[in-house]
Amino acid sequence: MCKLCNPGKRSKAIERLDTNKPNPSTTAKMEYDTKTPQYNTSDKSSFAYISARDRWPVIITGAIDDVHRAVAAKSDPEEQSEGKHIVESLAKLKYELQHDRQLTPLPNDGQPDIAGYNQELEALGNPSWFNVPWLFSECYLYRRINTLFSLSTKWKKYDVFSRQKMSTFRSSRPAVLELTARYNDIVKQVEARGAVVASDSEEDREAAERVIFTEMCEVCLWGNATDLSLLTNLSYEDIQKLQGSQARKAAEKNIVVNDFPAAFDCLRKAQKSGAKDRRVDIVLDNAGFELFVDLILAGYLLQAGLATTIVLHPKSIPWFVSDVVPRDFADLFGVIMSAKSFYETPSEQDRAEGVTPQALSEKESADLKALSENWTSLYAEGKIVLRPNRFWTEGGSYWRLPTMAPNLHEDLKTSELVIFKGDLNYRKLTADAMWDPTTPFPAAMGPMGKGSGVRTLALRTCKADVVVGLPQGEDERIRRTEGGGGDSGARKWAWSGKWAVVQFCDGKA
Repeated sequence: MCKLCNPGKRSKAIERLDTNKPNPSTTAKMEYDTKTPQYNTSDKSSFAYISARDRWPVIITGAIDDVHRAVAAKSDPEEQSEGKHIVESLAKLKYELQHDRQLTPLPNDGQPDIAGYNQELEALGNPSWFNVPWLFSECYLYRRINTLFSLSTKWKKYDVFSRQKMSTFRSSRPAVLELTARYNDIVKQVEARGAVVASDSEEDREAAERVIFTEMCEVCLWGNATDLSLLTNLSYEDIQKLQGSQARKAAEKNIVVNDFPAAFDCLRKAQKSGAKDRRVDIVLDNAGFELFVDLILAGYLLQAGLATTIVLHPKSIPWFVSDVVPRDFADLFGVIMSAKSFYETPSEQDRAEGVTPQALSEKESADLKALSENWTSLYAEGKIVLRPNRFWTEGGSYWRLPTMAPNLHEDLKTSELVIFKGDLNYRKLTADAMWDPTTPFPAAMGPMGKGSGVRTLALRTCKADVVVGLPQGEDERIRRTEGGGGDSGARKWAWSGKWAVVQFCDGKA
């Protein structure tokens, strides 16, 4: 069995940097945070309120249904009993949320972050669900769900969101096949570059590379559009409309801040310097299709010589429904390696609807095989590395990272570029604070901005109120567009994932 598909055997390319255990004397102290107020679930004009009222009950209900189905398939009485208890506990959590009860201290599951969560909860005055900072409460929600499994005997490693992740990836088949073919073409072009463009000038080659870099990054950016914690009511057809080259082309005008050129210049400069080791980090967001496009970008950067190593940072526990955990990486590789079986075997929904999946063509099968071989080779050579860290599932913002996770901070400093994917990472970078939208991105990052030693690129489709770095008047302009919020006081345009920001900060300058 391939090591990629057997997470029980840790590959040397899966590294842990969990030495950043929080200091008990400083955990949950908020003196490192911005003094700018954070978005709160009590603000009915914010997406924080909509999330607490509408999204979270749906997500908990989905978790209840998942565990209920899993229990029904078990034969071990102890496993069944524990599973039923987890279902009851999830139902209790949903009741507390919907009836605006106080957030209760997390039970100790032996992990060092529990004390931090509970100290911060106390520091916030033991708030209720509809009057609490949004960022902390949403992290608390998923950490509390996780304790229901981590404290069990038979369900410790169960990912209550795994079924949804793989189901949604199956629905992404058209975009997966399109991008697979495109990636393989790029690999061939890179391999044949010497002979094909020998007569081209250095300027022509760099211009062509810039175009491909931007294309790959845009793929990576818009892959975030399929965040399962937000797309709770979309059909497979709706999801497919968010993917593919035509959708990306149409969405280019909706990138309201675009720092791709600065990011390319940074990597190109490092490449020209002749430095032997040039690392790029990707702080991952969603599993499934988004992880697939993250690997497309990782593979491209390596093939193009814009990086020599890619370090991927997944979460350590199931998180925000669809966030990547190490097992998702193994599952994705398993799917790509046995794509014919995955795509041609009817899913549970297919069987219920009497649908027979369309067989892959010979070219599609060959493309997926070539992609699998390429990625497997890069991984086996140690050029793609997984590095989980418990800090990514802490309840606070990344303003705390230099002080609360100093080893992680020092490690990130060695990277040429750290790419933070998705909305939650952006909220954490900017402390989910109520900044004026013209606030410069580096200023909103506080200790992770200028002088941090970390060079950052945020790729974010907007699904929360916080947004910074906009030109004067841009927020007002977009508010006037259809569904933008108008004079309601709500920045509704930033809730849907229709708009995006690509923001660069050179913390090494």
